[in-house]
Amino acid sequence: MLVHIVARGRIGRSAEADLVDRYLKRISWPTRVTELPDTGGKLPPRDPGTVVVMLDEKGEQLSSMAFAEKLGRWRDDGRREIRFLIGAADGFDDAARKDADLLFAFGKATWPHMMARAMLAEQLWRASSILAGHPYHREG
Repeated sequence: MLVHIVARGRIGRSAEADLVDRYLKRISWPTRVTELPDTGGKLPPRDPGTVVVMLDEKGEQLSSMAFAEKLGRWRDDGRREIRFLIGAADGFDDAARKDADLLFAFGKATWPHMMARAMLAEQLWRASSILAGHPYHREG
């Protein structure tokens, strides 16, 4: 299962980029990051069976365990790609939201998109460690 992060904006060399790299290197699934300009640019083609998860303030707030369970279910169902979309400063419009399989929020606060990318990378590592039975995650 490919974990593909498609993000608006360039992360460049930054503390956030270091965090993203650190966590994505720990994940056993293959990963890819595609950066698009803040406006314009085309999303990579969506193959059949791709799950699209949009990080969005109107999304569902999942616990780390629930997020891991979703990823595990998609993995076990044979999904070839889980694509995470991170928008620019103004997020996504309602038409784009309708195309997503899941709207996912990191709480009610608004996060800069570079921090959201780092937080997503950490949650992906946490989910993969939960599914592998690794002691990184501590519930409670």
